[in-house]
Amino acid sequence: MSYLKSLEPKDEHNLKLESHVHPTDYTNPEPASKYNLVVIGAGTAGLVTAAAAAGLGAKVALVERGLMGGDCLNVGCVPSKGIISAARAMAHVRNASRFGVRIDSDIKLDFGETMARMRALRARISHHDSVERFTKLGIDVFLGQASFLDSSIVAVDGKKLHFRKAVLCTGARAAAPTIKGLDSVDYLTNETLFSLSRLPKRLGVIGGGPVGCEMAQAFARFGSKVTLISSYGHILPREDQEAANIIQTSMEKDGVLVRAGGKDLRVSQGSSGAIFLEGNDIEEDYREEVDQLLVATGRTPNVEGLNLEKVGVDYSPSGVAIDDYFRTSNSNIYAAGDICSPYKFTHAADFMARAVVRNALFLGRTRHSDLIIPWCTYTSPELAQVGLTPREANQRHIPIDTFTQPMSGVDRAILEGETEGFVRIHTKRGKDKILGATIVAPNAGDMIGSLAIAMSNGIGLGAIANSIHPYPTQGEAIRKVGDLYNKTRLTPRVAKWFKRWLDFTRG
Repeated sequence: MSYLKSLEPKDEHNLKLESHVHPTDYTNPEPASKYNLVVIGAGTAGLVTAAAAAGLGAKVALVERGLMGGDCLNVGCVPSKGIISAARAMAHVRNASRFGVRIDSDIKLDFGETMARMRALRARISHHDSVERFTKLGIDVFLGQASFLDSSIVAVDGKKLHFRKAVLCTGARAAAPTIKGLDSVDYLTNETLFSLSRLPKRLGVIGGGPVGCEMAQAFARFGSKVTLISSYGHILPREDQEAANIIQTSMEKDGVLVRAGGKDLRVSQGSSGAIFLEGNDIEEDYREEVDQLLVATGRTPNVEGLNLEKVGVDYSPSGVAIDDYFRTSNSNIYAAGDICSPYKFTHAADFMARAVVRNALFLGRTRHSDLIIPWCTYTSPELAQVGLTPREANQRHIPIDTFTQPMSGVDRAILEGETEGFVRIHTKRGKDKILGATIVAPNAGDMIGSLAIAMSNGIGLGAIANSIHPYPTQGEAIRKVGDLYNKTRLTPRVAKWFKRWLDFTRG
């Protein structure tokens, strides 16, 4: 089965992982007469939906054809951050001399040990997503391919699951772009990257999105010669361009060669096994030779085998169509997570799932459009975003004011030697209502949460300025942006009246 690709090598760590998320000796239970909810897919969206519904008293069936935990646990967030943490450690050691710390011996990486550490930690976390745990929650777990027979029955492994409502949480997988010659070479995706046992001397990365950038920088820090190819003029095209430029500069300092702006990419394999990447970027034609190639160019929804046409569920190459209440075109069937959302993040899937439980089982009216979803790219520095960018505000004809605090003006950032980046907050024109924010900083992902809280609860930028932040911290940059807003309230007219008052009270 395809899921086995992510469970190589067959060491003690991966065997432990498999025993949790797809035990080979597991026997599916006999179905209940009817379920309040059948959840198809046991990634983040499916696990949260099933656990929340069962915790509220619903009779729930959970179906998974591959690995419990989905991409996040097995081939996404968890293993990638394990690798990134090791790469950051490598960078800290290399840069220690800036702080007067002398490393006398050569710095060497044991890539096999790095990957074994990642597998061990992934296995340790996996019990949270295990068949055993969800069975103990009172959920009937079925391993196998789900297929709709009609709008109230799902078939799995020869068994019929009758339901009142169903939820599609089957997620998405790596999408291969249309590139001349790509299908003739053996390339990596996120499903196979984390099974590497040897560090590639030369790694090519196609895709300038978050996954491509994170892995390009990490492997460059490990010592690979990395070439990243983006079809856009710069990396991270969804993000604030100034922010993306800072990330690109940081990656280039770590040794990543960025080829951006070209469309005419060709891939071929030489007789020695090397892979050739030929194309053009903004400045020149190029021909790069690599030993292994990672393709990280987007996602495609997992809809195969579900028999969605049978039950009238509309879908497209971008995913299953839902309304603002998470319902598909079949009112008995809902969807959550990567299969239907443009925000393909674990935390987005989590909160979509919570909304689905309310809407599907308790006549809730939680709207997808009301969710405020932050995200982060875990490069060094990190790039985090929530809400609107100026480009999106312009497209929607929403006037905004923008306030920016460079990290070079934050004392803690100066002391840490981490002054590249900024906190940028957009407010409604003339008001302190926060509409969006971008943070570029070492811990931007941690910092963006406070702005998501503010936006979700209607807390304005002026109120943030009036909230005491500890000194010295990098998070103080957010409060400093609030000060920038408050300064705009001191208009010439207000300043004039202040002066008159102060002159009067001076006697």
